Amino acid sequence: MKKLAYLFLMLCFAAAPAIAADFVAGKDYEVIDQQETDSGGKVEVLEFFWYGCPHCNHFEPFVQKWRNTLSDNVAFKRVPAVFRPSWKVQARAYYALQAMGKLEELHPKIFDAIHKERKRLDSMNKMADFVASQGIDRDAFIKQYQSFSIDAKVRKANKLVKNYKITGVPTVAVNGKYKVDGRMAGSYDRMIKIMDYLIAKESR
Repeated sequence: MKKLAYLFLMLCFAAAPAIAADFVAGKDYEVIDQQETDSGGKVEVLEFFWYGCPHCNHFEPFVQKWRNTLSDNVAFKRVPAVFRPSWKVQARAYYALQAMGKLEELHPKIFDAIHKERKRLDSMNKMADFVASQGIDRDAFIKQYQSFSIDAKVRKANKLVKNYKITGVPTVAVNGKYKVDGRMAGSYDRMIKIMDYLIAKESR
């Protein structure tokens, strides 16, 4: 029995390098110029996304499930990308809802409204009407949406997009050192596995 257990352990250790070797820099993920992080020494994971992106919508259930597996040494943050002026509406809405403590409740509902219900949430008033339909005070939302603090958060998000040289979404950056996207990973399930591999790499 002890011999069988020993053989099993040896097989596990032998398989571990092979699994890690599946993820190759330049093929499965990109090594980037070191970027500053601000997560207090934790491994910082940034997800660059846009609510209107169908790929981000498909990736979202994977992210929600994955978040439940994270250890305390990982800080996960979303960054709404603004590649076009019209995208700024949803970026401002994201940060306004975050400031109001309503983001986690509304985040998946915004994806559903756009991609399942075919709502065009592309203006402040349309977004305000939507959040009001979810029981949130419309005037309070607009006040946050138009605030200087939201201006600052959107500018910071734009700076991150520029510094990380983000050209498409969803893209995930790990600890200011690596980037991975669906094209490189090949599937969203594999993308999550690459993210976990990079987190483990940074946790050593």
